[in-house]
Amino acid sequence: MINAIALDDEPPALDVLQSFCDQTDGIDLKKTFTRSEEALKYLKKYPTDLLFLDINMPSISGIDFFKKVPHKICVIFTTAYSEFAVEGFNLNATDYLLKPFSFSRFEQAVEKAKNQLAQDNKNGNTDQQFLFIRADYSLIKIPVADIVFIEGLDDYLKIHIHNQKTVVARMTMKAILEKLPQQEFFRVHRSFIVPLSKIDRVKSKIIYIENEEIPVSATYESEFFKMLENR
Repeated sequence: MINAIALDDEPPALDVLQSFCDQTDGIDLKKTFTRSEEALKYLKKYPTDLLFLDINMPSISGIDFFKKVPHKICVIFTTAYSEFAVEGFNLNATDYLLKPFSFSRFEQAVEKAKNQLAQDNKNGNTDQQFLFIRADYSLIKIPVADIVFIEGLDDYLKIHIHNQKTVVARMTMKAILEKLPQQEFFRVHRSFIVPLSKIDRVKSKIIYIENEEIPVSATYESEFFKMLENR
């Protein structure tokens, strides 16, 4: 699921985006904004995959706003002015929608974003990847390469991090798996997710990571060992 927000100084334009997103599988338009400072504040607090961004706004141009975004994000520019297209693509925009755009053209742009995000996830180097996890009333940046393992406790997670304090977050195992590189992290138990690169050894259905012993449950046993053999 792609988590998205939209920024446009014209509410009718946001209504169109909301309607189109509601009709499109795989995208969740979390919030819409008419004020750039509110949108930027949201982006600093909540992980977001995709930004629909108007270019010609009175307080700040979409180009300048995008340069202020604190982390890597896909952007689809939306504007009535075609002369901004070149500059938009110079910023590695995912796509550029010229208003008024059709639903089919919108779907095409979203499909580009899905492909780009999937490719980034597939080819990404975990040493350069981060998770942004909301915990302790703040958004915590966690290097993916430093995660030792993840432990599930009902609706909470304990993210064990190398040489750092464990992060406790209100989040489900399913939700965090969707954020992690699929080829690197594997669920081995109802309550445990492990990064394959951190496994020291496996013996009698017990995974040894650093000084921890993590069980492999019967539910995940067959798939886990098959995956290990194929690596």
